[in-house]
Amino acid sequence: QVRLAESGGGLVQAGGSLRLSCTAAAENRFSIYTMGWNRQAPGKQRELVASVSSGGTTKYGDSVKGRFTISRDNAQNTVYLQMNNLKPEDTAVYYCAAGPWGFDIGTARPEGQGTQVTVSS
Repeated sequence: QVRLAESGGGLVQAGGSLRLSCTAAAENRFSIYTMGWNRQAPGKQRELVASVSSGGTTKYGDSVKGRFTISRDNAQNTVYLQMNNLKPEDTAVYYCAAGPWGFDIGTARPEGQGTQVTVSS
């Protein structure tokens, strides 16, 4: 069983920045080999934002490449998402997710309420 605690998010103007954090509590490190974020906007499908493995391998959704950076502190079981040059289309509820090797962050069902990111134009 993995428990996730998300923080960050909020309201920002287009071109601004936000940082999300997510800390995992897990029985063993294998269950959180992959950590990351997906997001869902009203009327749209859930999509991958970014993921990172415990070895540091990263993956980004096409719409955020070059603007968002994901990083991870394995000692703290925490993943960070630095979001720069935010656009109104980034407005969504962002969900942290974690799982073992091969886990698909992009389609992971939310475990918590997520955190709202709103970008005004």
